[in-house]
Amino acid sequence: MRVNSSKRLLLVHAHPDDETINNGVTMAKYAADGVEVTLVTCTRGEEGEVLIEKLANLASSQDDKLGEHREIELKNAMDELGISDFRFLGAPNKKWRDSGMMGTPQNEGKDVFWQSNLDEAANELVKIILEIKPQVLITYDEFGGYGHPDHIKANQVAMRAAEISGTQGWEIEKIYWNTTPKSVIQMGIDKMKEVGSDFFGAESVEDLPFAKPDELVTSVVKAPEYVPQKLAAMKAHATQISVDGPFFALSNNLGLSVRGDEYYTLVKGQVASPLDENGRELDLFAGIK
Repeated sequence: MRVNSSKRLLLVHAHPDDETINNGVTMAKYAADGVEVTLVTCTRGEEGEVLIEKLANLASSQDDKLGEHREIELKNAMDELGISDFRFLGAPNKKWRDSGMMGTPQNEGKDVFWQSNLDEAANELVKIILEIKPQVLITYDEFGGYGHPDHIKANQVAMRAAEISGTQGWEIEKIYWNTTPKSVIQMGIDKMKEVGSDFFGAESVEDLPFAKPDELVTSVVKAPEYVPQKLAAMKAHATQISVDGPFFALSNNLGLSVRGDEYYTLVKGQVASPLDENGRELDLFAGIK
């Protein structure tokens, strides 16, 4: 890939669809602004559930062809977000398989991402970092958002790769972890209750492991004008996301800002202006020359 922009953003995710759910608005906004956006996906999501009944045979318990199908879904989603540079970690020579959840037989497989050698996987990412030279990296927190082993490993690989690349000629200036403030999630729970629905079965924000104390949220990308692109990309991941389900239908009608605003915790670098009314930076590239 030839670098054409002075601003370059790298995202590291575990499975196809994670990027759209967590960062769809961010990706679409920065791509439209001329930033070089690169997505690295660590597995093909072979162990995901299949929400489309007529495609149930793709599941790992049947024909085990979900990974190939999700590659197509990812491409279609990236087309919607305007992203041309998206890759699988280790491709074309190495492929790590979706690890499934902790404690499952799939999680013990020798070829799954969770069981991969950390430095081997990290060095595959280092190759990409040294090629594209990103100033900004986005990945999960150390808990992987909600504890999925592939999300945890993606964090470990991304952070290790950033460390290694710093010794090989490229220092990533700012590193962000995806997060969602508790106040925003609680607002969603309250609004869903008002209309007689629930928020993924949660009675309280304390029931949701991915919600973080507001004071840990350092940054937010506010770009509601890109919500249509994000929704279109979510629809592209049709085996994994039911956009037409009750939650998304209701949240759309309620105008929940959780979908137009995407939140981050800065773990490397300095928060820089411009800031919003809560003191959160509004541009992930702020302070980078």
